[in-house]
Amino acid sequence: MASKSPIVPLITPYKFGIFNLSHRVVLAPMGRLRSYNNVPQPHAILYYSQRTTNGGLLISEATCISPTTAIGYTNIPGIWSKEQIEAWKPIVDAVHAKGGIFLCQIWHAGRVSNSGFQPNGQAPISCTDKGLTPQLLSDGNVTENTPPRRLTTDEIPQIINDFRLAARNAMEAGFDGVEIHGAHGYLVDQFMKDNVNDRTDEYGGSLENRCRFPLEVVKAIAEEIGAERVGIRLSPFANYNECEDSNPEELGLYMVNALNNYNILYCHMVEPRMKTFWDKIDCPHCLAPMRKAFNGTFMVAGGYDREGGNNAVVENRADLVAYGRWFLSNPDLPKRFELDAPLNKYQREMFYTFDPVIGYIDYPFLEDNY
Repeated sequence: MASKSPIVPLITPYKFGIFNLSHRVVLAPMGRLRSYNNVPQPHAILYYSQRTTNGGLLISEATCISPTTAIGYTNIPGIWSKEQIEAWKPIVDAVHAKGGIFLCQIWHAGRVSNSGFQPNGQAPISCTDKGLTPQLLSDGNVTENTPPRRLTTDEIPQIINDFRLAARNAMEAGFDGVEIHGAHGYLVDQFMKDNVNDRTDEYGGSLENRCRFPLEVVKAIAEEIGAERVGIRLSPFANYNECEDSNPEELGLYMVNALNNYNILYCHMVEPRMKTFWDKIDCPHCLAPMRKAFNGTFMVAGGYDREGGNNAVVENRADLVAYGRWFLSNPDLPKRFELDAPLNKYQREMFYTFDPVIGYIDYPFLEDNY
């Protein structure tokens, strides 16, 4: 009698709110820069469908909520126009045809932008007027950012409404829900972190005030599409885009406790090991207080491999584990994890090119190697 294969913790079912997942390996949101003129392209149909499994969860690349100040990079997709909604539909349909669950990550870059992306060449907006120093990206390029304009208190409700409308548009495009991008130094994160937010109104100063904007975004979206379809990504320990907090443990714990008031589907937390692109630390239990406090699904990301992801599930440090670079370079990553098969190496130099094929949809599947 043949022995049974050992159970792989990452390849076990999970009840994800109203959804049923067949495994816990999640496609992380990754900027792809292949959406020309901010419109999703047909090649994205193959990119996402390649990485879809029956009962698998995918999170889209960061998707801009509006053309007025939200854009921070070239060729990123948007979800503010009818053209963009219609362009997303066949991509979402391809994921659903293979039994996948697909969430749209909605995003505002805030001060991580420059006047060239803004209407009439105006300044980007943020919670502050403090600018960024030139940023060295992971691909070795340097990006210049225009000093931002500080949002007035009266302008903030309009930005919140932009997030709400983007969530509505995502549902019209067929997505199963949205993830609010509250990480890595973009607008939502800028409001939360005390080394960026220097406001003196009700959106600055105390921890409660700094978290007011992200929580108002969560509330607006939950009321628009239902809390059971809403998640948020947070990176309290990170210092991407010069956005750091003096007490990340307190910030993370405050946010998850506050999020419990809205009964959202999940919290997606970036591990402290990914402080910046190059500054990695080993801190496997730093998120434990947030994990324990949050009532919904707890997803983690940040430099995980197969063993690390399995351990996170076994030790109850996470329900789901999101993979970026390894899922990019291995479209059949769940299968490879199940079989403990070798992984394709990723092509870092092709992460942020505009090529519709190379480093995007040309990574081989496991069966292609035999």
